[in-house]
Amino acid sequence: MIDRRGFTKAMGLVTGAAAVSLTGPQRVAAATPAPAGAHTSFPALKQVKAGLLNVGYAELGPRRGPAVILLHGWPYDIHSYVDVAPILAGHGYRVIVPYLRGHGTTRFLSARTFRNAQQSAVALDIIALMDALKIHKAVVAGFDWGSRTGDILAALWPERVKALVSVSGYLITDRAAQAEPISPAAEHTWWYQYYFATERGRKAMERADLRRDLTRLVWRTVSPTWDFDDATFERTAAAFENPDYAAIVIHNYRWRLGLAEGEHRYDRYESRLAAAPPIAVPSLTVDARYDPFTAPGDGAGYRSKFTGPYEHRTFAVGHNVPQEAPEEFARAVVDVDHF
Repeated sequence: MIDRRGFTKAMGLVTGAAAVSLTGPQRVAAATPAPAGAHTSFPALKQVKAGLLNVGYAELGPRRGPAVILLHGWPYDIHSYVDVAPILAGHGYRVIVPYLRGHGTTRFLSARTFRNAQQSAVALDIIALMDALKIHKAVVAGFDWGSRTGDILAALWPERVKALVSVSGYLITDRAAQAEPISPAAEHTWWYQYYFATERGRKAMERADLRRDLTRLVWRTVSPTWDFDDATFERTAAAFENPDYAAIVIHNYRWRLGLAEGEHRYDRYESRLAAAPPIAVPSLTVDARYDPFTAPGDGAGYRSKFTGPYEHRTFAVGHNVPQEAPEEFARAVVDVDHF
């Protein structure tokens, strides 16, 4: 999930989805959106070899439309965008929703590849996916792990990112800051990260029953106003059956806390990220009012990191923003595309 440091609230809730003209997506008056939860599945998934992976992904919308890449977080999967993607496709976008490494139908091409989940490795997966799909530039939108990945893409490869929607703002991991304690109340919120630092936590991720119990508990605590049903959770939990899921999740959180090493092949990227590079592409940040990781401040904690055209919004939902507020999230994507 997001970093240990809290991230801040924002200015206003914007509702609706933008309409589209015959020439492509336009920022115009809001159209009547489909209700949240209107969709339960994607069309048949696709697979493509990209970098170290065979990536599973959903694709909606016209193939020649402007590209949007939607990135999920933990413990979630592509179904966080099951309502967002059709809205954007209906507005003329080519929408790509990939399973991140270790999730769903995405697989490593080699059994010998280290199951690494450090931040630059995950970002390079998306660059490889864009190359494989011949997408030079895209609007990138994400939450949780997806926000971090989008932030890294925008910071290190701005020529590939037309615009960015980042839930919780600037999430590039500062490993030095991660080594410092914060208030006990805030540390309590991050209990699962410390659990994953233990062998008990690793074993829990490997056991299907405990993995389901733990991830469902996280859903309930970080989205206290989201009344999801069993079927909604089970659709996503199926993505956790990936044989590399436990290894990827454990490495991600241990790496962030300095308890696991990455790979030297990524050192040059991590060195640049350690300097907290600014993001100059057009950006729209979102905070979730009822997410326990969202701190007060109207985005002030990270505003200075976005140096290009910028807007900040708050949605009255919990952590899984695109699935809890699909119309608002889709509108944010359309709007930032026209900054």
